[in-house]
Amino acid sequence: MKLVQALQRGRRATAGLQLQPSRSGALLSRPLGTFVVTRQHQHSPRTALSSSSPTPSGRTSRRHGSSLASDEPLQKTPLYDLHVAHGAKMVPFGGFHMPVQYSSLSVSQSHHFTRSHASLFDVGHMVQHRFSGAGAAAFLERITPASLGSLPIRSSTLSTLLWPGTGGIVDDTIITRLADDAFYVVTNAACRAKDLKYLDEEKAEWEKNNGAAFEHEVMDGWGLVALQGPLAEEILSSILVAPEESKLRELYFGQCRPMMVKTRGGELSQPILVSRGGYTGEDGFEISIPPADTVAVTESLLESAGPEKLQFAGLGARDSLRLEAGMCLYGHDLDDTTTPVEAALSWVIGKDRRHPASKNPFHGAEAILPQLTPKSKGGAGVSRRRVGLVVEGAPAREGAEIIGANGQKIGVVTSGCPSPTLGKNIAMGYVQDGSHKAGTEIEVLVRGRKRKAVVTKMPFVPSKYWKGTAPA
Repeated sequence: MKLVQALQRGRRATAGLQLQPSRSGALLSRPLGTFVVTRQHQHSPRTALSSSSPTPSGRTSRRHGSSLASDEPLQKTPLYDLHVAHGAKMVPFGGFHMPVQYSSLSVSQSHHFTRSHASLFDVGHMVQHRFSGAGAAAFLERITPASLGSLPIRSSTLSTLLWPGTGGIVDDTIITRLADDAFYVVTNAACRAKDLKYLDEEKAEWEKNNGAAFEHEVMDGWGLVALQGPLAEEILSSILVAPEESKLRELYFGQCRPMMVKTRGGELSQPILVSRGGYTGEDGFEISIPPADTVAVTESLLESAGPEKLQFAGLGARDSLRLEAGMCLYGHDLDDTTTPVEAALSWVIGKDRRHPASKNPFHGAEAILPQLTPKSKGGAGVSRRRVGLVVEGAPAREGAEIIGANGQKIGVVTSGCPSPTLGKNIAMGYVQDGSHKAGTEIEVLVRGRKRKAVVTKMPFVPSKYWKGTAPA
């Protein structure tokens, strides 16, 4: 079953778009076209790997960092040639050649341009999945703590794939409900081999225990771009085939809708899936594009807006933007040994998933649910927590030790950089429980010198997600 069939079971977003010619000259036989999924979940594992460790299920888990190197040849996203043409400096990232910055702007300038105008990020290295069938929702609720039963159609939620027993985070993910029994899921590129192996094994276990049937497909070859910044809505609206029917202003944060756009010469794209959200803290959209249209849709966005409104942005700006937004990077701020509660992600655990006697408990519930109640209130609590830091002097980088008032090590920095927006050094890390409250003064060991720091609430820069009234 193709992705479009799931989309069409939701509310139609572009009424009247029937039998429109695609760029290939073929006719789209449905109002929203056909989303073609290119292969099943059997795969050729490739990813960036580091040290291995056994999991409670007896499997071998490898810690994956989104920027770690791999011995295998690097892949290219569909936009590789376009990046090079725009002066991109390409670097290895998550098993792909990816742009770190462009000749037109420095990393800092690109960061500021995103906050003031709009930037386009290629995130086509991410792994796009589709789960469909009677057992899809229950299966995803087994491997994540999400409340999918109450998730509206064409809505998304951040979640985490979890290890049985420990509740450690296999990967972070976005889950979108396309129909009652169909879901679009995005996972990290650097975790590809681990995630696909995990999903294969979990599916086999599910089927062994007579779980309801479902299909898992990987959307290889599909493009994925993130249009981020205050001008994002204006730019996307300008190329929509039917902007009045699409009603972008009524598409709120965490919602998605299939749309069609105009490319060069007035030709129409195949349907694309537009989701409102992103990794920068700005208003914006993540756009999933069929393989044949990825370059054309991207060029249409860039050309219609012009460089005064829209520029490509690379990994350098993406990292500082996501850190200002308090977003985690898997393999750095999250890993197999960390639970959602330790990671300050308790909110991803649905309210209806918090009962120990649940009929379909999520993996690691026996470890995670007791952590929700602090030790001071009789629960298991946690021994460490993810926090934000503002650091004086030199910026603190990953691995820097965090020192408490008693002069002893109480934690470690997992991400850090100068904040272009704030003009301060910001960081993220884990500290001992009790030292996690905002305003707590600590020190960070940077290049052998202790630097004063203070625990700070995240996001560091207020988010501007569009929720229908004012940015929030």
